[in-house]
Amino acid sequence: MSGPLRLVPGEGDCLPTLPRPRGGPRRRPSWAHDPIDELAERLVEPVAAAVHPYEVAALLESDGLTGDQITERYARPDLFTLAEDLYERVPRHYPEPPPAPDPWRPDPLRCAVRGLVFALPGLAYVLAAGVWRGSADVTGLIVCALAAWAWNQALAHRAYLRLASGGPAAAGRTLRVGAPVGALGAAVVGLAVSGPGAGAAFAAGQSCYLAAATVLLVLGRERVLLLSLSPVAAGAASLLVWRPWPPLALALLLATAALAVGAAGHAVRTVLKKQGGAGTAPPLLRSLPYGLFGLAAGVLAALAGAHDPRSVVVLTLSMGFAEWLLYRYRSLAVAALRSSATPRGFALRAGRTLALCLGAYLAPLALGALAAGAEPAPVIGLGAVAGSPSPGRARPRRGRRSRAARGA
Repeated sequence: MSGPLRLVPGEGDCLPTLPRPRGGPRRRPSWAHDPIDELAERLVEPVAAAVHPYEVAALLESDGLTGDQITERYARPDLFTLAEDLYERVPRHYPEPPPAPDPWRPDPLRCAVRGLVFALPGLAYVLAAGVWRGSADVTGLIVCALAAWAWNQALAHRAYLRLASGGPAAAGRTLRVGAPVGALGAAVVGLAVSGPGAGAAFAAGQSCYLAAATVLLVLGRERVLLLSLSPVAAGAASLLVWRPWPPLALALLLATAALAVGAAGHAVRTVLKKQGGAGTAPPLLRSLPYGLFGLAAGVLAALAGAHDPRSVVVLTLSMGFAEWLLYRYRSLAVAALRSSATPRGFALRAGRTLALCLGAYLAPLALGALAAGAEPAPVIGLGAVAGSPSPGRARPRRGRRSRAARGA
């Protein structure tokens, strides 16, 4: 029987047909099915988002998986072996974080109000025309304005830093000391240049108003500042019909300065009552470049005004639109940071955004200069220097950072 079986011709040419089981094809037995596939399918989303098998192990442990289930049902020696198996079976997929709120979303109404509070103070010089006498008073007003502008730019920068580190109370303490010192210093400069007289008095009022306006703008009281300018705006509007008497014009100017100073004092007292940490006081020299920039911008504006006063008017009227574009640039810069994968990609996107916003500001500025009859080249140059958005000031809110932010 161990040798080959000889088949008789005509018999046994083919093997007998085996009967097939009834009921269709035979199913895979339950013992041959891998339960890890079911586990991977049930936990596919958290396992796909894991960055290490240990994270999968923590997930399985929190799911209530016991050691007996791991060895008996899943046939794995321990929890970490099962976690590594799941980690290898499920492809990696990291979902994007939900879109965070835009911290720099521009507010058109607020930008319009800030544009008005930048433009309306110029009406005070129209209303007070004839108060000062001679070139000494005019020079004293200009020098006083430049000193106040430089000081208030540095003070605003320092107050914003204190606001970010210690809250409104810390910013209020900075403004409570810095604003009166700056107003007194600018008034002394104006007095030293123009000498005693009406020009020095106007310079003192100008210094007080600029210090109060800085306080209100830093603390977000733009509408209150706009209301304080209503006496000057009403007096300037009356010039279309008749010129107010000098005592009435002086009373309107004093009312505006008094309203602004009173509102600033009330705002500082309000924020000082709020709870907040002391924060870390930044070095004084850190705010020096901002003061120098304010001084340089003021000198350039004064030179442009001496050559053609209409150019200064065009620049002043464009400040509201420049404020809106500044917020728009910061908003687009945050969006570029979130969508960039490398620091170079972010730099390219931010550069294109800066060029777009700057072009959107300079084009209507040139049209405004042409409409006013001023030379567009000086206006465009001064607007490009003074109106360029600052890339380093855009700060997204806390949250999950993009890959470009982690790489930078």
